Order: sequence, then structure tokens, then C-alpha cells
Amino acid sequence: MAALRTLVAPKLAAASALASLPGRLRLIPSDGRAPSPRAALHGSAPRPGARVALVLSGCGVYDGTEIHEASAILVHLSRGGAEVQIFAPDVPQMHVIDHTKGQPSENESRNVLAESARIARGKITDLAQLSATNHDAAIFPGGFGAAKNLSTFAVDGKDCKVNKDVERVLREFHGAGKPIGLCCIAPVLAARVLRDIEVTVGHEQEEGGRWPYAGTTEAIKALGAKHCVQGVTEAHVDKKNKVVTTPAFMCETSLHHIHDGIGAMVKKVLELTGK
Repeated sequence: MAALRTLVAPKLAAASALASLPGRLRLIPSDGRAPSPRAALHGSAPRPGARVALVLSGCGVYDGTEIHEASAILVHLSRGGAEVQIFAPDVPQMHVIDHTKGQPSENESRNVLAESARIARGKITDLAQLSATNHDAAIFPGGFGAAKNLSTFAVDGKDCKVNKDVERVLREFHGAGKPIGLCCIAPVLAARVLRDIEVTVGHEQEEGGRWPYAGTTEAIKALGAKHCVQGVTEAHVDKKNKVVTTPAFMCETSLHHIHDGIGAMVKKVLELTGK
């Protein structure tokens, strides 16, 4: 243990020092040149871009945010020149899943904000502080956390309740005419909160297991939203309500197809901001 502490202590001290720096992390090259704007965490554009709020629901597909979806969104937002701030609610998870077994872990609890901070590399803010006034768009990745921690959809289906801050954020952005992007199972949040919107979670038939969650489309219709069939590499744009959705992991397919669909969603969201 003494040897381990000797190895780890300097790295922890360095991480603590970096965390105490004001504002964004700045990396100074060894040649003394001024840091490129691309060195800024979560913001890689040389010019001001759209300010986007990314709302997470934990860390891990079965009890939180789908990590590949969150990463793909961040990559596409970076490429699109967006300035990103990451949020999550400061609430307990519904439960904790052992991802090696696909089963709940008994007597274990985790916090959604703390778990989401793993994806955000520590740069995260309580969802209660998110205001549409300060951002041009909001995006919600999927993962079962959207149906378990941001809402009760996993348990209650069409009769689900939505986290009060998630509901507030959706209403604020929609009321301000600012675009909202959602992927995978997350469109059910918008279907539950907003009226007369159009969303997609993919196809409406399982098609031999390719679309294993196709039954979700019936719940979306029961919530009063219109479901629009789209392929996994596509995004559906509800121009009237500025809601953009894509199926992502609602489809059993290769990862690059999901990445492409998320890219289509992010591109449309950024276009709708007008920046």
C-alpha cells in the first residue's frame, strides 16, 4: 500500500491542482506559444458557436447514459463548433446494474450527477441550474437512465412521470423556440412533456430482432406524439417544434451506423440554432 501511495499521490496532487484552475483547463505547450482554442475542454471551435446543454442520466447503458451515444454527441458537437456544458440531476439512480451480469447489484446505490461526471471528465453542473436563457439548444442522449433516472418510463410506460428539472428544461427550451435533440429511448421524455410533437425511435416492427425495442412506438403514440419511421443513420426533424430525434441503439447494428445517425441529429440541431 505504501508503494501504491507513492505512485498515486503525485498524480492526485497534479489533478487537484488542475481542478483548482479558474475557468477552462489551459494547456501551455513546451515551446511557450499561446494555447490553441482547441485545447479547451468540451469546446474546440476557433470561433464562437452554438451553446449546447448536454443532459446525462448516469454512466452505463443499463442504469444510466449510453456512453457511446454521449461520446458521439460530444464528437459531433466539437466538429460543429459548439460550446458544450454538461448537466445531470443530483438524484439517486433507480438502481445499479452489474453490467457483467445484466442484473441489479443488491445493497448498492449511486448518484446520477456523480456517475455522469465520469463521462463529463468532472466538468458537470447540477441540472437544477440549467436555464434555456443561457443556451441555444439542449441534447439528451439515451441509455436506460433516461427511462429510469430522468423518468419512470421503464416502470410505468405511457403513465410515466418525468423528473421535475427535466420537464422544466424541456418546456423552457421548447417555449423559447430553441432546438432539442434526443436519441435512442430519450424521445419518450419529449413525447411525455411536450404536446403534438413528432419523434422517431426507428422502425415500428422488430424485424427479426433488428429493432428489439419497436414496442416503444406504441407508447409514444399513446402519449400523444406522432411517431415517424426512420433508419438508424437518419434523424427526424420536427420543424414546427424544433425537436430532432434519431434511433441510435434502438437498432441492433454496427457502431458506425449509430455514430452516423447521431451525427445527423447533431447537425440538424446546430442548424436550427442559426449559428
